Amino acid sequence: MRMERLCKNNYYLGIAETVAVNSTCLRRAFGAVIVKNDEIISTGYNGAPRGRKNCTDLCFCMREKLNIPRGQRYELCRSVHAESNAIISASRQEMLGATLYLTGIEVESGEYVKNSCCCAMCKRLVINSGIKEVVIRDDKENFRVIDVQEWIDNDESLEEITGY
Repeated sequence: MRMERLCKNNYYLGIAETVAVNSTCLRRAFGAVIVKNDEIISTGYNGAPRGRKNCTDLCFCMREKLNIPRGQRYELCRSVHAESNAIISASRQEMLGATLYLTGIEVESGEYVKNSCCCAMCKRLVINSGIKEVVIRDDKENFRVIDVQEWIDNDESLEEITGY
C-alpha cells in the first residue's frame, strides 16, 4: 500500500516540527526550516545562547515566573528564537528568495501554538535576511503563507502593535 504524499509546505512544516523537539523552552517549542530551491539551507529551534543554561536546566521560565503574557517582554526571555537561530546559521546569499517554515508546539498540552507568527524582532531579521515568504503551521493540515513584503509594507512598529 502506497502512502499519500504530503504537499511541500506540510512536508517542510513536519521537518520544522521535528526540529522543535530540541527546544529547551518550558512554554513553547518552535522549529524553523529555511528552504531554497527545494533544498534545506538551515534549521533552528528556540533555546538559550550557546554556553548559557537553558530554561530546562534551570527548571523555570523568567517570563512565566513574572506572569508575562505571550508576545511581550522578550528581552526577559533566555531563548534565541527558532527563526533567529536558523537565520544565524545560514548565509544571506543562500537565504535570498528562500522560504522559512515555522511550527510551534505548546509544551504543556502538545497542541500547535494558536495564531503563531514571528515576533517583531524576528520579523526584522527575516526581512533583512532576504527571505521571501514565511509558512506557519496552524494545525496538522493547515498553514498560512505570508509574503514578507507584507511585513515591509505594513510596519506594525509604527502602530504600537505588540504580541504575535
